[in-house]
Amino acid sequence: MIIVDRALAARAEAGNPIKVGMIGAGFMGRGIANQIINSVPGMELVAISNRNLEAAKRAYLEAGIEEFKATTTVTELEDAIAHGNYAVTEDPLSLCRAEGIDALIEVTGAVEFGAHIIMEAIANRKHVIMMNAELDGTIGPILKVYADKAGVILSACDGDQPGVQMNLYRFVKSIGLTPLLCGNIKGLQDPYRNPTTQEAFAKRWGQKPHMVTSFADGTKISFEQAIVANATGMKVAKRGMLGYNFNGHVDEMTNMYDVEQLKELGGIVDYVVGAKPGPGVFVFASHDDPKQRHYLNLYKLGEGPLYSFYTPYHLCHFEVPMSVARAVLFKDYVLSPLGAPVVDVVTTAKIDLKAGETLDGIGYYMTYGQCENSQIVQEQNLLPIGLAEGCRLKRDIPKDGVLTYDDVELPQGRLCDKLRSEQNAYFASSKPLAAVK
Repeated sequence: MIIVDRALAARAEAGNPIKVGMIGAGFMGRGIANQIINSVPGMELVAISNRNLEAAKRAYLEAGIEEFKATTTVTELEDAIAHGNYAVTEDPLSLCRAEGIDALIEVTGAVEFGAHIIMEAIANRKHVIMMNAELDGTIGPILKVYADKAGVILSACDGDQPGVQMNLYRFVKSIGLTPLLCGNIKGLQDPYRNPTTQEAFAKRWGQKPHMVTSFADGTKISFEQAIVANATGMKVAKRGMLGYNFNGHVDEMTNMYDVEQLKELGGIVDYVVGAKPGPGVFVFASHDDPKQRHYLNLYKLGEGPLYSFYTPYHLCHFEVPMSVARAVLFKDYVLSPLGAPVVDVVTTAKIDLKAGETLDGIGYYMTYGQCENSQIVQEQNLLPIGLAEGCRLKRDIPKDGVLTYDDVELPQGRLCDKLRSEQNAYFASSKPLAAVK
């Protein structure tokens, strides 16, 4: 990604910055706004949309921008951009439709809301960088089909752990090794955490309790590893991933995996709890050439057959602007599905669930997510957790039971359900897309 800084510098020198709109102005959105405004020459954050307008204003104010215009229509937004004014709005679709915006950053973390935004952005031929693994892991493959058809980039982002893994994966492949495992390092994994148990931690860091809960209960890492799987073709070794607990350095884990099994599966995604250096990511890879294995041993990577590569940090919002530049300037995506989904995240009962109850959302009290290979998800008709919120239970489900579509009544009229059904049909038949409205 070193090439990006000079390309942005050239745009700055030419007085032709990349113009970006951002949808979502929560904890991470505020960090992105601050980063673009104060640390990224050659890029301007020209508009921010949030359902609560005060949050959009706060993002600008915290970044040192005190003058901005509130807009309610596409025309007003376009006028503000044309006159060099920053804009805030409660209407995210206006950012998707407005001229003068080169790319959008989607930071909502919401599946249904995000689906509407992404489809509208694609329809208006705008590149989109998503910080929304929940959406990507639920209907990312079909969204990618639409983006490709429109000739735009739809991508996850640098900085977040999936993007860091993908950059490392590409590096390892580029020097001639075969990646066999993409891994994520966690400090905690407890599927029964909830917003009450995580409230104090969330308050300390200025985050929402349900978001923090999704990290702690394993749902977030499941989505993160699912989208890495879908971008690489890797699978999971078992439902929920192997998820070892290990207190040593990640380099010491290479002998914990069966290389032949990894090869048979085409590689796997996984996570480890407690390893160092956390919270980073790692890739284990093999090399078929004994001469090159000799060099790898000389360079202190050991005798193999697995070689460890790792990045000891992930810097989230600091790197998101680089993803925008890669898309706009080089048509390069950080991470996108290769095609049909390989791994999904399925809905699992966090507590005993009762018939007639309505499921709450990701990171709340009733469910957590686990990775499962998509072939099994289809065969067993399992319910993706990205679609679980608002579903009404038809029958009792015991704690740790995995829900199927037969267990629930879906809410009516959701775009995310339509797109998921289309995704299933499209990749089952590979027929051309019909328009989804």
